[in-house]
Amino acid sequence: MTESAKRRPNIVMILTDDHASQAIGAYGSPYNATPRIDEIGQEGWRFENCFVTNALCSPSRASILTGTYSHINGVTTLVTPIDAAQPTFITQLREAGYRTAMVGKWHMGEGEGHNPQGFDYWDVLVGHDGQGEYWDPLFLSEDGERTVEGYATDIITDLAMSWVDGLEGDDPWCVLIYHKAPHRPWEPKPEHAALFTDKIPVPETFDDDYSTRSSSMRRALMRLTENLNMDDLKQEPPASLTYDELSLWKYQRYMEDYLACVASVDDNVGRVTDWLRARGDFDDTMLMYVSDQGFFLGEHGWFDKRFMYEESLRMPLLLSYPNGLAGGQTFDGIVTNVDFAQTLLDAAGVEAHPRMQGHSFWADIRGEATQPRPAGMYYRYWEHDDTFHKAPAHYGYRSERYKLIYYYNDGLGLPGTGPYVYPAEWELFDLQTDPNELRNVYDEPDYLAIRESLKRDMWAEQERVGDKPHSSQPVLVGN
Repeated sequence: MTESAKRRPNIVMILTDDHASQAIGAYGSPYNATPRIDEIGQEGWRFENCFVTNALCSPSRASILTGTYSHINGVTTLVTPIDAAQPTFITQLREAGYRTAMVGKWHMGEGEGHNPQGFDYWDVLVGHDGQGEYWDPLFLSEDGERTVEGYATDIITDLAMSWVDGLEGDDPWCVLIYHKAPHRPWEPKPEHAALFTDKIPVPETFDDDYSTRSSSMRRALMRLTENLNMDDLKQEPPASLTYDELSLWKYQRYMEDYLACVASVDDNVGRVTDWLRARGDFDDTMLMYVSDQGFFLGEHGWFDKRFMYEESLRMPLLLSYPNGLAGGQTFDGIVTNVDFAQTLLDAAGVEAHPRMQGHSFWADIRGEATQPRPAGMYYRYWEHDDTFHKAPAHYGYRSERYKLIYYYNDGLGLPGTGPYVYPAEWELFDLQTDPNELRNVYDEPDYLAIRESLKRDMWAEQERVGDKPHSSQPVLVGN
């Protein structure tokens, strides 16, 4: 380790919203190139199995910040605001002498008790139900609200770099650069809008007929053909298209704008990297690129997220810190967004708060681990049957090879959920033989022992994290 590596690292977390791994070059994108995002992985580590524990914007952000699951931090749906006074990795860093800032999309509530706390500086998007706008966005800081002219992705980057440039002294700093992009309604900059007008490849599951899958997943209003609206498409479809032709036309329009928004993100990631190098800080900075969850890019005919299926569950995570980590590495172990807080604190040499529930992966990537990584991860989606998407409440367990999902189909009266309860259903997928999750093998005799073993694993993980099984879930013998 170099003398410089003994310094506590600066921390930059660039978080995007709904950026699917399959639209990142480092993860083998068939759609686009992202050279500046990829560069972080080339200089550091690419995580192959990073998963979200609740694939929804606000809950994922709360889990990242607090290092806890949704039922602990209280942010279970889009309309359950955070108690911003609870401990976070930011409060721990600040107590240890870090200067801290948050710029961009907060989306965990507004007003007294819900605005960011524990930061030396914060400047966040407001309006549009907490999503903010792409153009001339409204920001809220301790000085009040103001409109900033320009494009949100550029502005957020500008504000974050400006704050760091204004710091004095040698104490380390942590800045969260949280982008709106590439969230719906996918409004790109004009210079990027024409980049993807050539025919975009269609995923092999685009025409999925949901054979063998549950009725629960079929209720979701996430179909590209039926559920994309004029705000999304921004133009009328050509007349006289057949249903299949309309499906492909909408897919193309959706992807053109989505990928163009990603192009702007990639440019701004490059701006941050170049700025760190110009400051002489790149080697001493832990730089993370991550999305708050995955996203469907036409797989199963869908857009959006919410489900425990791979495209929604999987988060991109690229991390570099040249003076503390070797570059050009890949990590295959299972990590989740709940693990981020403890990992960052571990890297900074700061004690994690005892409330935090994750498993730091700092020792794993340093080659110093004394314990194996968890064999699986627990997931729970709470926002049952909401007005716009109708996705079912479910939880499940994913191991290296298998995925068990239990649709308990009950909003439990939580804000943002629908009033109806539906019969419970199970799904089980063998990811080795069926990576696209097209064949539900829950009722197949050959998988009986596996499914019961996964149930026990899921039950144990629920107990470990302090969550409670739904009342409809059968009690396992021996538990």
